[in-house]
Formats: sequence, C-alpha cells, structure tokens
Amino acid sequence: MRKKITDNISWVGKIDWEIRTAHGKEYSTHKGTSYNAYLIEDEKTALIDTVWEPYADEFVTNLRREIDLEQIDYIICNHAEPDHSGALPALMKYIPDTPIYCTKQATLSLSGHYHQDWDFRTVTSGDTLSLGENTLTFFPVPMVHWPDSMMTHLSGQNVLFSNDAFGQHYAHELLFNDLADQCTLYEEAIKYYANILTPFSPVITNRIQEFLATDLPVNLIATSHGILWRDNPEQIIEQYLRWSDAYQEDQITIIYDTMYNSTKVMAETIAAGILQHSPATHVKLFHAAKADKNDIITEVFRSKAVLLGSPTFNKGPLASLAAILEEFRGLKFTGKKASAFTSYGWSGEAAKLMLSELIDAGFETVDEGFRINWRMNADQRHDALQFGVEFASLVF
Repeated sequence: MRKKITDNISWVGKIDWEIRTAHGKEYSTHKGTSYNAYLIEDEKTALIDTVWEPYADEFVTNLRREIDLEQIDYIICNHAEPDHSGALPALMKYIPDTPIYCTKQATLSLSGHYHQDWDFRTVTSGDTLSLGENTLTFFPVPMVHWPDSMMTHLSGQNVLFSNDAFGQHYAHELLFNDLADQCTLYEEAIKYYANILTPFSPVITNRIQEFLATDLPVNLIATSHGILWRDNPEQIIEQYLRWSDAYQEDQITIIYDTMYNSTKVMAETIAAGILQHSPATHVKLFHAAKADKNDIITEVFRSKAVLLGSPTFNKGPLASLAAILEEFRGLKFTGKKASAFTSYGWSGEAAKLMLSELIDAGFETVDEGFRINWRMNADQRHDALQFGVEFASLVF
C-alpha cells in the first residue's frame, strides 16, 4: 500500500481502477482515478489529505499497517471535498485530538460535511509548520477550484502538494509522469482543466504567479489525483499558464443532434466547407446525444470556434444541445467564436435561440446562423458548403 516518493515521504492513497464517473456523475473517468494521500515522516509526522469515503476503512486499515496512528502529529487538509477528506471521520475515531491544519473556509466545509468538533488550526498564506529538518509552508489558493483550496510546500525535499491543481483523473500504478504514457497523461490533464478549472482561469493565472513569486524551488509536484510530476515539473505549471490564457488550437468543433439525419448531413456538409477554406484545420464533429459530454467540452476548450446544430423541436433545440449550452454558461469560455444551424419543418427557431444562448455564455457569434427547411436538396447543399466556407473565413 505504501509507495516511497522520497526518503521520508510515502504515498498512502488509493488507486481507483473501476470508477467511471466522478463529481456526482458529472465527470467521466475513462481511465479511472486515484485519491492521493501522503505521509511525511520527520521529527514530527504529518499526513497530507485522505481518500474518498467508500475507501475510508481500507485507508485506515492500510495506514495502521504502516504506522502507529498515534504517531501522526498533524493532519493537513488541503481541500475539504469528500474525495479528499472522506476518510477523516474513520481516521479521527482513532486519533480524535490530532490537529487538522487547513484554511478557514475548509473548517466550515469540513464541519458542514461531518459535523465533528475536531481541533482545527486555521492557516493563512505563508504560515509555516516545522516538522524538524523540513518545514511545511501553506498557500491558500481559493477558487482553484473550491473556496477552501490550499497548496502546501515542503522545504528540503522541495515538494509541492498541489491539491487539485495539476492533477488528472488517471489511474496508474507507477505514479510518476516519466513512467506514464505521455499522450494519455496530457489528454487527461487537459480534460481535467477544461471541465473543472476553466471557469477559474483568471484566478489560476494569479495564484500561479503569486506562488512563483515566492521563488520556492519545486522538485516534485504531488497532486491529489492521478500522476505526480517529478520529471521537469515546471512543464505542467507552464501548461496551466497557457491553458488559463484564453487557450485555443487551430480547431473548430461542430456539435449537433438530429432526429431523421437531416441535421447530421448539414453538420457533415458544413464541415466539408470549413475544410475547403482551411484544409489544415482540425474539424471535429460530435453527436451531442451520443458522445461523452466531458470529451465534447475538452474539444470546445481546444477550439477557436464552435458550431451548434439541432432540429427545431418544440420551438427550440433538442435537449442534448440545451444541456451543452448550460455547461457552456457555467464554464465561461473566453475568446471563442460561434454560430448555429438548424433543419426544420415549420418554425425554425432553434438556430436563433442557440445563438442567443451562446452570446449569454460568452461566445462571439459571427453571423445570424443557417437554416434549411426539411432535407437538403442540391442547391441547399451548395448553401451549406458555402456557410462552412464563410464561417471559416470569419474564424481564421
């Protein structure tokens, strides 16, 4: 169960190979995940975080095999979300008087979750806790991604316990970035950022710059989920700074739903028009009712522009597109262009309504959208191709 990270730091978390959705089923975890907890053994012993509640008894049982729980002097709670703190109640039954170091907001969250009167020690930015040869320094990072979030730096070893920053939902038995498949690692890292951290991008930029201004060395980033960064850990910090700055790649994403394939054919024809104008552009199509929502959002995050297509049904778009638009509103994408298209029988409001929702979600709409009555004929196919060409010309 224990895995050595450095001479006096051990990983004591849980790899969850089976989980396929997280965050209340709002996030797909195709590659599983891990709940990373760490034991630091110096003159004093500190435990950094715990694991998700379903694994609480297993966590405590395994931890007792490694150390007499009474020898744990401090517990550091970097984040009160239950996938990090869920084993605290089971652990605290054995060591109820052990102090828990966390932010003021975390004391409120932990009390709200567990209704226990534990010995909370509130910390602020720059506060320190000596373990002997090494010292912990606390850096609250509110809204990365909860108000209570905190990172903790360990001197001597130069380890940054980064909490949810720089992590991924990625189960891997070897833990370290130099031992993981690099393509998978970065795919899961960008998915994690796009779906969880995008709304907080301006805050993330500021928090990272504040930490970098301390000039504290970082030899290893110990995340709360997924892979740890020991080979060139600066690479993921630099990537976060890029992702948080209105990130775009040379890509357009088309998201559609369809009833009798008319809108699907429109989507494919518009895509052909985009490629006619910009042959080197990545164009990705997703059927909103069939594709994984989080995969769609990741591709939107990458894109310069998006196109939404739906039949008009009950005077609006189909439910899958309405759900995607609601996600867009919460994620607060910036610097992206958009338009919409619809096939319809007798009313045809869907494109106009989707354009309005896109504007509300922060997209820049570049035209009045595109509509086709019933199925495309040869002339309408030409119009759809031309719509793709013109949309690409407004994006690139």
